[in-house]
Amino acid sequence: MADRNRRNQTAVTEYILLGFGNLPDLQIPLFLMFLVIYIATVAGNMLITSLVVADQHLHTPMYFFLGNLSCLETCYTSTILPRVLISLLTGDKTISINGCFSQLYFFSALVGTECYLLAVMSYDRYLAICKPLHYSTLMNNRFCLQLAAGSWLNACLAITIFVLFLSQLTFCGPNEIDHFYCDPIPLMELSCSDTHLSILADFILVYVFTLPPFLLTLMSYVLILANILRIPSTIGRQKAFSTCSSHLTVVTIFYGTIIIVHILPKSDTFRGLKKVLSLCFTVVTPLVNPLIYSLRNREVKEALSKAVNKCGFHKKHAETLRQ
Repeated sequence: MADRNRRNQTAVTEYILLGFGNLPDLQIPLFLMFLVIYIATVAGNMLITSLVVADQHLHTPMYFFLGNLSCLETCYTSTILPRVLISLLTGDKTISINGCFSQLYFFSALVGTECYLLAVMSYDRYLAICKPLHYSTLMNNRFCLQLAAGSWLNACLAITIFVLFLSQLTFCGPNEIDHFYCDPIPLMELSCSDTHLSILADFILVYVFTLPPFLLTLMSYVLILANILRIPSTIGRQKAFSTCSSHLTVVTIFYGTIIIVHILPKSDTFRGLKKVLSLCFTVVTPLVNPLIYSLRNREVKEALSKAVNKCGFHKKHAETLRQ
């Protein structure tokens, strides 16, 4: 009888993403802030990707993975911020059920990919620092492609299975999601079906796509640090650490905020804090990645300088021809 009543209820066709609706006076300032962040994020990450593709000196495993990460960050932020910007500008907080599931799919798949891609990058740094003589043999082009493709495909396949679980649920109201994007847990809480299997699938996926790559990353850096401390000269230690400091900074920001968000109690008291912390790994991390890698990386700065000089030369040459 209960199941029949559920089926007789009106199915939800759209959701309301409450987002930052409780701050009406800050809608325009928030819109301008997120617009600047989005433009800077896309421009910065596309610049890194372009430099990696165009500069022959950056055709190495480390920068191949960095190019993948920058491309991923561009897609990642584009699944979240455009919808937030529209909501802040127009006041329209609705999103269709298909739009919500699409956003959840791409966002979750890209988060899973980033977890494994960061682990692959830490393994690359481990081989470069701890096994330099075998590095070129172990980290060959074919293996790099396999690692990158595996990171993308495994995440997409796993999230496809999870979304199929969610699509079997019935949503018959309420339809308000107290978040700025379609997060799976708040979405499942709105279902009037039995969500035990979906919650279990979400639990398994979260741990499969965060714990193993986090432990691999942690183990890699423990071995890297131990190896660096054995280097006799101070200059040698600084040079070795500088090659992985950028990646370590990104990993700390990304995993730090994700872990805090998931260990905070599910209560109204921490709901606002969870939103702020979610901004860190959905908005801030894609923004700071190109800044960290460009400002702390000599090869990237040199490639950027050469690209700027080359553009300046072509511009002067064109002006000369016009005269």
